[in-house]
Amino acid sequence: MRIPPDVAIKATIRPGSVYYFPEDSFNTEQPHYFIVINKAPLTETLIILVCASSQIDKVRARRVACPPDTLVEIKPEQYSDFRVNSIIDCNYVLEKSIEQLVEKLIDRKLVLKGEMEMKIVEQLREGVLNSSLIENRLKELIR
Repeated sequence: MRIPPDVAIKATIRPGSVYYFPEDSFNTEQPHYFIVINKAPLTETLIILVCASSQIDKVRARRVACPPDTLVEIKPEQYSDFRVNSIIDCNYVLEKSIEQLVEKLIDRKLVLKGEMEMKIVEQLREGVLNSSLIENRLKELIR
């Protein structure tokens, strides 16, 4: 029996949930890993996601003026769904609704991945909170 997409998302969404999907606003059709960092994503209207990149040097060069703790490196030993060392740029967040995530799942464009450890999620939240590029209204959702 197939679980309905809205049930699949709503039953599993929590801080540290990881979704793998192509993002329409990016210049590539390549899927990326997105991590939920909200404190209570199921009850909030906006889901705050940070994005992982394997292009560590490129991200570091782009954010050279940003505080170092706003860039979080994660190794495959820390998160087993990553095949290579990756970096999360906490100076950029993506806002989605649960409905948008469900829609991507319906369209078979989203894959649910294993949860990320809360220790890493806390680091990601701290990075976002320390970024001067993130709006306060978004920071409130992760405090």
